[in-house]
Amino acid sequence: MDSKNSGVGVLDKAVSILAALESGPHSLAELVAVTGIARPTAHRLAVALEHHRLVSRDLTGRFILGKRNGELAAAAGEDRLLAAAAPALAALRDATGESAQLYKRQGDQRVCVAVAERLSGLRDSVPVGAALTMQAGSAAQVLLAWEDSEKIHRALGKARFTAAHLAAVRRRGWAQSVGEREAGVASVSAPVRGPNNKVIAAVGISGPIERLGRQPGRLHAAAIVATAAKLSEYLAKNNNQ
Repeated sequence: MDSKNSGVGVLDKAVSILAALESGPHSLAELVAVTGIARPTAHRLAVALEHHRLVSRDLTGRFILGKRNGELAAAAGEDRLLAAAAPALAALRDATGESAQLYKRQGDQRVCVAVAERLSGLRDSVPVGAALTMQAGSAAQVLLAWEDSEKIHRALGKARFTAAHLAAVRRRGWAQSVGEREAGVASVSAPVRGPNNKVIAAVGISGPIERLGRQPGRLHAAAIVATAAKLSEYLAKNNNQ
């Protein structure tokens, strides 16, 4: 069987349309020329794909890839990230002696999607699913620092950190906070990047100031940055498989 032919004709034709649109916008005539699909069939399939948001239209009416493709890719990337997160966070916890967390941004909040708790003693406990503010904390700084300037400006209005803080985060590649989100708690975080180099998550540790000190990054930034890099490398590698 041809590697491009699954034996399900309508599905093969729909996939060939999506593949054609990977290179950019196409008119119906261009889709017909590229795919070899009869014009009525190409139109019917393109419109059906548009209904399911796998195909959309640009301002001139040409067919383009729809937003659903990005949503599916993000979901697949999140699954891969969560699969790698558990052992990575456990190793980070063991290396630093502090609770380790992974956060993803959802609108105006950041959500803890994975955690490895400190096994004993005083700790900063953040359960999976907890939604925290984007206005304070090292993870919030990381998730915001590489956004576009308009989003940064809008978020800084109520934030407990400044534009200068975010500039420092971008320069050194990690963030720290001391009593910013919660009195007595310090944290250090670094960015996890997806295959397109976009920051998709923040990995970090948190614990009591009495143990982490006023400059927690000096103690633990290297380990956290290394963990973030390993997760980013894992995503890049598995995206190409």
